[in-house]
Amino acid sequence: MTLWKWQALGNDYLLVEQAELPEPLSPDRVRRLCDYHYGVGSDGLLEVLATDGAHAELRIWNPDGSVAELSGNGLRIAAAWLAQRSAVEEVTVSVGTRTLAARVREDGNVELDVGPVEVGETETLDIGDERVDFTPVSVGNPHAVVRREPERSELLRLGPRIERHPRFPERTNVQLLRVDGTHDLTVGVWERGAGETLSSGSSSVSAAVAAVANGWCESPVHVHLPGGDLLVELDGNGHARLTGPVEEICRVELP
Repeated sequence: MTLWKWQALGNDYLLVEQAELPEPLSPDRVRRLCDYHYGVGSDGLLEVLATDGAHAELRIWNPDGSVAELSGNGLRIAAAWLAQRSAVEEVTVSVGTRTLAARVREDGNVELDVGPVEVGETETLDIGDERVDFTPVSVGNPHAVVRREPERSELLRLGPRIERHPRFPERTNVQLLRVDGTHDLTVGVWERGAGETLSSGSSSVSAAVAAVANGWCESPVHVHLPGGDLLVELDGNGHARLTGPVEEICRVELP
């Protein structure tokens, strides 16, 4: 079985074609593959269900064996893999009911048309010993954006508590953000099913959308993450574009 390992600002994914699998993936198998000690190790797994020229259909697995609705970095990685395989610059990738267009630019960055993003009014969560204000955002997957200093200790404390709060029956991704300027944010990411990550595409989009909606920033927004920087551009009608680097790490052959 052949897998490819890619990373996007330290957010690493395994990619495998379903046709290469000796048997269907299961949550237990995904957990094993994504485990850094007993498997290959990654922040998630991209299962390519089918390809047709410059188009691919995906299933996105979290490292805990659950299935994600969307991943900005994962889709950019899949797009780069498909563009390399098909020898083209522009491709489309489908996950669930969404089909997104992507382009590999001459500078190597991958630009993803994320599509419509929904942002709600600010809400307050009671997490026992304190109350936390957050902005709900949907990029096809759920996010809770909190304006708070993105210190790692605070992220590790609040992330899992917000992720599993009863307000989010399907759990949620969590972002702590600091506004650094009209076009700049620093963001810490706690991913649903993965925990702390060095970067996240959908989280970057969510943080930027929430910042613009609340009047903290204006588009374009440069999102500074522990793993590096992503660019989020909004068109004023709830439509987002995400741009940043991806890199192939290796090809893995498993028995």
